[in-house]
Amino acid sequence: MASADPGFAAMPLAEDPQKGGIEQEGLAGDERPVAPDQFDPKYETSRWEIWAYYAYYIGNNGLTLFNFAPTAFQNLLSQAAGDAGTLRFAGVNRTINSIVLVANGISFAIQIVLFLIIGSYADFGHSRPNILIVLSIVAFGIGFGWMGVHTANKWQVAAGMYIVGLIAYQTTLTFWTAAFPGLARNTPQLRAKAEDYTAGRITRDEYDYADTLQRSRLSNMAFYIQSCGEIIILALIVGVLFGVNVTASEANNNYGLSVLIAFATGLWLLLALPWFIIEKRRPGQPLPPNMNIVMVGFWQLYRAITQIWRLRQSLLYLVGYFLLGDSLNTTVTVIATLQNTVIDYDTLTLTYLLLVGIAAQAVGIYSFWWTQQRFQLSTKTMFNAVIVGIILLDGWGMIGIWTQSFGFHHSWEFWVYQTFYGLFVCPWYSYSQIMISEVTPRGKEFLFFSLFSIIGKTSSFIGPVVSSAIIDASPHGNNSTPFYFLLGLSLLSAGFLVFFLDLKKSRAEQENFLANEELVRAKLGSGSGSLGS
Repeated sequence: MASADPGFAAMPLAEDPQKGGIEQEGLAGDERPVAPDQFDPKYETSRWEIWAYYAYYIGNNGLTLFNFAPTAFQNLLSQAAGDAGTLRFAGVNRTINSIVLVANGISFAIQIVLFLIIGSYADFGHSRPNILIVLSIVAFGIGFGWMGVHTANKWQVAAGMYIVGLIAYQTTLTFWTAAFPGLARNTPQLRAKAEDYTAGRITRDEYDYADTLQRSRLSNMAFYIQSCGEIIILALIVGVLFGVNVTASEANNNYGLSVLIAFATGLWLLLALPWFIIEKRRPGQPLPPNMNIVMVGFWQLYRAITQIWRLRQSLLYLVGYFLLGDSLNTTVTVIATLQNTVIDYDTLTLTYLLLVGIAAQAVGIYSFWWTQQRFQLSTKTMFNAVIVGIILLDGWGMIGIWTQSFGFHHSWEFWVYQTFYGLFVCPWYSYSQIMISEVTPRGKEFLFFSLFSIIGKTSSFIGPVVSSAIIDASPHGNNSTPFYFLLGLSLLSAGFLVFFLDLKKSRAEQENFLANEELVRAKLGSGSGSLGS
């Protein structure tokens, strides 16, 4: 097989339509269409590999470093601040919510650097699985480390662990996610579609839709199965909470949070092992002529930055993803801080809320996927539906600026929020990734997923800092005031994505982009090319 991509080949050049094609006897070469994905039985996706992929995500469910660690961090901040309500952080006296938002911003800024360094190399060679393994080991270390941090006097240590933990969680999630297009495009089902296309039994549009559905199925089922597995884990966690007797005292509650993080980390470690072992080390892109692995990362990054302007639809989605990701990430953080304050950091109640949210998430994601395949809807249609849910969520929060009767001020609202968020907003985490795969040229998955993560992290850096400044500038430190900014941001991104993004145009742009890349490689091989060709 060609090795232009994790498990499948790049689209052949237009002037060489037989290159790497799946051939069928009896057809003349100039009459035979060429499937954009090429197959090698050695790298065909197996059922066991798919389930190992799912299992990793059941473990990396966010309970460790994305849910309970932030709660533990904010809890220790609250106790350390006492009645004063402020602590000195990053050279300034800040409120608890402001510290959390700034810590998020620091974490996301560091992630940008890491994605730039790692992502540019990840599409080459056979060692990409090692990236996920190393980052996962860092995450495991942070998760187990929380066992030693559960008193208010260690809030500075908790801040460092919180920042590094978020980095480890987000990077592992990104490089796990980037593998799904390669898995989907190596399935027996898509191989059969490629053969049908080569034989002329289906059109290119039908093949592209089959490709879309395979990627959508794998991504959505991963999220659905992860949600079901997370419910079981949360049920086990409730038993652990009773065992630690978290309601007995503040110290027990603190310790209980640390135990939960370590317990969930242990499960993550066990569930990650099958993927580390079973994943097929599909070849990435070959090194361009006259380049080594050190040079190629910078070359790849340079090419992406200078040539992405040819991918106008990809760039358009990048802008919309930046704006909407900023809005949603900050919205979730602001609501979480409001929830923790209203619930008063009660670990048991927070766990029950998570159970409701995850159950709703499972129903929501599966319902979206069922609706898409039942009515043959496009990925963009489903994505647009998620955007509506995000706008409604920000509108709900904005009402709370003017009244205490509604707008995330009462415990009952957070039960409703968890249900609404799971049913109508959580599909974002699946469909936004499917959309990235829709606008990513074949063979560039790890680079483009890294670039999109950088954009996501940049937006997540800006949003929290702006929201923190809005809270600090409000006359009474109103924690709901960021919803002004967040609703406007959601509406602006909706305008970009709903009305201007065209995925069919994007596919044509990607094919032209890959053809040009092949020409550049050929020039480099002949010695007539240069870095910026």
